[in-house]
Amino acid sequence: MDSCDLLVVGGGINGAGIARDAAGRGLAVVLAEQDDLGGHTSSASSKLVHGGLRYLEQYRFRLVAEALAEREVLLRAAPHLVRPLRFVMPYARGLRPAWMIRAGLVLYDFLARRATLPASRAVALRGSRWGAGLKPEFERGFAYSDCWVDDARLVIANARDAVAAGAIVLPRTRCTRARREGGVWRALLESDGAPPREVRARALANVTGPWVKSFLRDAVNVETPFGVKLVKGSHIVVPGLYDGEHAYILQNDDRRVVFVYAYEPGLTLIGTTDIEHHGEPGRCEASAEEAGYLCRAVNRYFARQIAPGDIVWSYCGIRPLFDDGSTDPSSITRDYVLRVDTAPAAAPVLSVFGGKITTYRKLAEHALAALAPWFPRMRPAWTAGRPLPGGELRGESFEDFTEVRLKQTAPWLPATVRRGLARRHGTLAADVLAGAADLAAMGEHFGGGLYAREIDYFIAREWARRGEDVLWRRSKAGLAMTAAERAAAEAYVARRAVR
Repeated sequence: MDSCDLLVVGGGINGAGIARDAAGRGLAVVLAEQDDLGGHTSSASSKLVHGGLRYLEQYRFRLVAEALAEREVLLRAAPHLVRPLRFVMPYARGLRPAWMIRAGLVLYDFLARRATLPASRAVALRGSRWGAGLKPEFERGFAYSDCWVDDARLVIANARDAVAAGAIVLPRTRCTRARREGGVWRALLESDGAPPREVRARALANVTGPWVKSFLRDAVNVETPFGVKLVKGSHIVVPGLYDGEHAYILQNDDRRVVFVYAYEPGLTLIGTTDIEHHGEPGRCEASAEEAGYLCRAVNRYFARQIAPGDIVWSYCGIRPLFDDGSTDPSSITRDYVLRVDTAPAAAPVLSVFGGKITTYRKLAEHALAALAPWFPRMRPAWTAGRPLPGGELRGESFEDFTEVRLKQTAPWLPATVRRGLARRHGTLAADVLAGAADLAAMGEHFGGGLYAREIDYFIAREWARRGEDVLWRRSKAGLAMTAAERAAAEAYVARRAVR
């Protein structure tokens, strides 16, 4: 029987972050995830690291301040996965008044205590780059800073760093039962094609996201008064609506906001919706109603009108929000709540309710602080000043790394392929290219800048086992590939992956 200090159940961003932090503090850690790492909510976000400008209207100042501080931490830790993004909010008559928007942005800047990103300001839209693609009736707006993130790869980076610190990471492994015996947890882990394995753990972290209550009830046999509300958020991708590297944040009549930004070359991402979800918390799809809602929101502002028939891809995630009693899905707190359930002299189970990708690292610190009484020899917090794998720049900018250092390493790489590798792997792109002397050494090109060599790396080093892992999470190459190219890549993964 395997033994560990902490068994983490759930391999989304919060579970991977807790595993990384705990392993780096000297704990023996096992992480079990029932599907692919980041395969659910954590790869279906709006892909933003942000303070949450609209949360100021709900007076959630602590949440906004913490998220803005974490924005700076993640910019330093993962410059290949997190990049600055300038947002423009067009002023729309009849919605929030201009003075309110300006006051909110001044407060946002104050809470941010900015280290690297420029301050907000008023901008003219008509005839300027800030108004690219908008209808001419929108003459003025406001610009402010936040960040874009590759959410799925952020999960992988945390899991890889956890393993580097000694953790065992087990994707596609389900924890079906956990019982307290003799002051420890005895947990049963099951995965396809392998015999069940038992793990003894001094503590259990329930980081199962949408399954947080059902896991406690069904696998752990613990009831909790805390609740979770499942909220469905959908995004659509359409052909590019405008030229420019900035994003838009659009006000809607229902007081929600919709984000619009360049996603992959020639494509624009639009999201998100907020609909309470009452079904099972697994896979979901963007509904026709959600697609129509997002199209209408965009058509109010953009000169080029879109319809659901223009959608080239969509994705959906079920967000597990802490049930604060709100009846409006958009008003439910995005803050997180941690609960430790234990009996006298018994092993604890810590459960995570809610949260957002921006604050995952801070959540991990708070989770380990809650477990500290059971681990008095645990080392102190350490992740705030440490880069994630691939983020170890040598005093250079990410652009210099990509266009100078990586170009010198592999001058034969096409520029688009080089930039794609740098964005996905950062400084670890050198590991992907190790031993390759020319483009032929990259192996078969499946389309979208995805070569066999990189797929092999995803399988060997990043736990990829299925075509969807490679095409939509380890990379976004599927968006730039034909159906035939995707099928060929999926068949390659099936041949190469060890199940």
